[in-house]
Order: sequence, then C-alpha cells, then structure tokens
Amino acid sequence: MCIYKGMKREQLLAYSLKYKGDHRRIKAALLQNETYEVRDYKGKFLTLVDANYPQSLKQLHDPPYVLYLRGRIDLLNLPMISIVGSRNHGSYSAEWTKKCVEHFRAYVIVSGMAKGIDGLAHVHALRQGTIAVLGCGIDVIYPRQNTELYHMILKMGCIVSEYPEGTAIQKHQFVARNRIIAALGQALLVMESHLKSGSMITVNNALDCGKDVYCLPFSLDMPEGQGNNLLIQQGANILTNPLELTKL
Repeated sequence: MCIYKGMKREQLLAYSLKYKGDHRRIKAALLQNETYEVRDYKGKFLTLVDANYPQSLKQLHDPPYVLYLRGRIDLLNLPMISIVGSRNHGSYSAEWTKKCVEHFRAYVIVSGMAKGIDGLAHVHALRQGTIAVLGCGIDVIYPRQNTELYHMILKMGCIVSEYPEGTAIQKHQFVARNRIIAALGQALLVMESHLKSGSMITVNNALDCGKDVYCLPFSLDMPEGQGNNLLIQQGANILTNPLELTKL
C-alpha cells in the first residue's frame, strides 16, 4: 500500500480528470510521480485521502481514487446492503427483490442502475435511501430508459461514479463499477444471475472484500437462475428468508 503514501487531494483529482477516472492509468501516474496541474472541479467529490471517504472501499485491491457524487452524499455514512441481478429478470426474482428491499428498511440499498433487478431495487428503496453506482460519467444516464429513475435518485438518493462528467460509455467500466457495488454493502444479495452474467463478477469482488453473499435459490427448470444455483453449490449462502439476515 506504499503507493498511497504522500498522495494529495489535488493530485488525485488532476489525474482522475486527465485519465477520465481510469484507475489503472491513475495508478500508473502515481507510481511514476507524474507531474500535474491543479484542476478546478465544481461538483461534489471525495478522494481516497479524504477523512470521509468510505472505509469499505479501501478494502478493494484497487479502490477508486476519486468518487464523483450527486445527491444525498450523507447516505454513504449509513449501513448499506448491495443488491444485483439480471437485466432480463422473471417475476419470481422481481417479487423477492421487493420483499428484500422492504425488509431492509434500515439500510441504504446499493445497486448499479442497470435495466432489470438493479432498477427495481432502486425504485423500491427510494424512500429509505438508495445509491446508484454508475459505470460511466456521473452525468451520463445509461440505459436511457432509466432517465426518470436517474432524476428520482438524484432527488431522493445518491449517484456515485469514479468517472467524471462527460466520460463516455465503455464496456470495461461497468466491470470496474461492480467492485464498488460489492464493497459498499455490508452484504451482497444476488436475486438472479445467468452463468455468464455481470453479477458473477460482483460476487467475486464481494468475496475478495470478505463480504457475505446471499443468493436466491431457483428451481432446476428455471435456466435464468443457473448462476445463483451454481454460487450456492460453491458455498454462497442461500437466501430463503430475509429474516435470516436481521443480524447484519
């Protein structure tokens, strides 16, 4: 962790803006002690060296050096649960997503504002508090069908991204986003996943951070839940009743 010694707030912001939040390029700039120009940024942000930077993110092998924020940033200081699932979900997982969010009223719900389970989790959690972690610029709404949801979260919840304004959509950024979703929550709930879904990546991130993973079990004739069943077979906790998780 010696790379973090001597880092300065203005240095991290300058690298982040220059390299559009790419943590790999920011890390390389730090290792090379690259020269930088102090940059001005009008929006809300936290850097890795700030006292109020989320401690849970520091568990990551490559934590985001800068978090760009919109909305209620106070939610980052409250207990959180992360929820992920398929974009094209069934009614079974949708129903249980609603039940789990309602059960965890004392928790802020973290997800990725993607189509499907992510969006449902945010909608059901608007009143209690929800955090959307984006895989693109903090001002870029993706998918476009979630435009209304973005503005509702902006008003009632919090938008988080390691990518500054104007950063275009690239596939690898959504993979990187998943590690932030996994790290923020005290536990990760997987409501539906295929064998090759992004949820499987998020699970690996959560396990790397020492987080408990709970998976909704599926009937063997429901192919949309094969990823969940495989995770359970490999040792993930079975989500049979949200009341089991009261200890969190």
